Parts: sequence; C-alpha cells; structure tokens
Amino acid sequence: MSSIKIECVLRENCRCGESPVWEEASNSLLFVDIPAKKVCRWDSLSKRVQQVTVDAPVSSVALRQGGGYVATVGTKFCALNWEDQSTVALATVDKDKKNNRFNDGKVDPAGRYFAANRRSIYKLEKEEQIPDGMCIDADGKLWVACYNGGRVIHLDPETGKRLQTLKLPVVKTTSCCFGGKDYSEMYVTCARDGMDPKDLLQQPEAGGIFKITGLGVKGIPPYPYAG
Repeated sequence: MSSIKIECVLRENCRCGESPVWEEASNSLLFVDIPAKKVCRWDSLSKRVQQVTVDAPVSSVALRQGGGYVATVGTKFCALNWEDQSTVALATVDKDKKNNRFNDGKVDPAGRYFAANRRSIYKLEKEEQIPDGMCIDADGKLWVACYNGGRVIHLDPETGKRLQTLKLPVVKTTSCCFGGKDYSEMYVTCARDGMDPKDLLQQPEAGGIFKITGLGVKGIPPYPYAG
C-alpha cells in the first residue's frame, strides 16, 4: 500500500459542509453548506468552485439519472437545474413542523432518494464523537466521518471491527465519499460553525474540502436518483 496523503484541496470555509458526491462526467465534487443554503460544485481539473443558493438549509445533494441534480432543501425534495440555478419541489414532508428539516440524504441502488430528519442522534465513543456521513468501498467496508472526532474510521460492517483510523487536521469532520478517475480518492467535508476564534486559529482549514489518497482501496460510483 502506498503512503496515505491527506490534503486540503479547497479552503471553502463552509459553515457546515456535507453530502460530498463525485460526478464522474464532469470530474467534479458536489457538496452542500447546510446553514449557508448553498449547493457547491468543485471542478477538480480547473480547481474552480461554483455555487447555487437556495431558499432554505440544504442538507444533501445527489445526481439525477435524467440529468441535473436533486437536493433536500428544508423539508422538500427538490430538482435542481444547475444551468439556470432554479429548484422545483418534487415532494414536501412535515409541513406542520416548521422547525424541522432534513439532515442528510442518499440514493439507494434502486434509484430511490432516502433522507432523514433531525430527530435522532447517536453517540459512538467516549470522546463525544458522533458518527455522521459515511460511504462504502468496493469491498463492502464502511468509512464513517466522526463529527467532533476529527477522523474517518474504516469499519467491517459484519464484525463491527475497526480496520483503520484516518486523523484529519480539523475536528468537525462531517461526511466522506470516494471519487477521482478510478474512485481511489476519498473526499471529506467538515464544518466550522460552533468553533471559537482560538480553535479556528489552530484549525485554519476548518470548513474546507479534504482529499485522501494512498488508501489502497476503491469506492463505487454514486447511485443516481431514478425519478
């Protein structure tokens, strides 16, 4: 296995970066900044980032089989047209719960878009780490970003055994995905909201996008929404 390299490829200063998704067709990484109400697309070749601002906190984004994207915006599933920066609501849930919103979402192998709300939180370890966004590799193993843990952990879902720990130079790691030419790169999002000025001085890359190479494993392409 080659040596593992962790680098910040985009110092975006996301308040709460989440939901990284690799778009192979454009060699780009999609992600959201939840409280900033932004969907972002970083071109890995030009190194430029584009943004679309929506009208509510946006918690996840996914590819759409017919073109464009879908996103969870507030309590709505929305179609997102990048060209004219417009959104169209596909479905709305919890209309009677104004303070609720989606917290995360992903498309399953059948092309269905699943999203969870903010009602449940689970603790993982003593150090106040909270399991957050995750992805799966080609071997069926899990990679889980630990919020307030500054790490991504590699797990065997059948045995529960921890296989590897990747420590990042930021504490509020939020999610991860595989991407790159052959899905051998890992991208990790993180947050900076809730950090005091001293913490931000010690973690200047907080809110950025990290790339990890040399893992010796490959991921699988993201599933597109079939609707």
